[in-house]
Amino acid sequence: MKEKEKTNISKFISKILRHRPEIIGINLDEHGWADVEELIQGVRRAGHPAFDRAMLDEIVETNNKKRYSLSDDGRLIRANQGHSIPVDVELPKMTPPDILWHGTGECFLPSIQEQGILHMNRLYVHLSLDEATAVQVGRRHGKPALLRVDAKRMDEEGFDFYYAVNGVWLTKTVPVGFFQRVPAEGV
Repeated sequence: MKEKEKTNISKFISKILRHRPEIIGINLDEHGWADVEELIQGVRRAGHPAFDRAMLDEIVETNNKKRYSLSDDGRLIRANQGHSIPVDVELPKMTPPDILWHGTGECFLPSIQEQGILHMNRLYVHLSLDEATAVQVGRRHGKPALLRVDAKRMDEEGFDFYYAVNGVWLTKTVPVGFFQRVPAEGV
């Protein structure tokens, strides 16, 4: 499979498994799992007639963001995080590192500084372990802004944190007072 085709199909599968399973006529269970064969058939009907299990396995194995998991028996697939539809992907509640990072676009800073970091159309706020990853995320939204999150203090004050299998830290919200902007230059 050509790299561009693989990227396009991976993005399409991400859209299906995180936001819109109905566009190919499949359902997710309460934990976000979809039947692999139904997904393959739906992707084929949606304009990728050559798509097969080998292609799906390649996408799952090589995705640099580790977006997907297969069930132990290989019959089910789900997105690891990033859902906008209500599913419980059974994330383990964990004690976060002292500091986490959030990348966003500068255009969103006025709202964030007023309301805090909100999950918006997703189920959770996504936080990174390192500055470079957060800046990369922020670039998707224009000029990046980097926010340093005092995860230790949030945890001490009772906020829950979850850790996704692809290394993303998640929480429901980061209120004003638990983050500060830091320069994103040079990262």
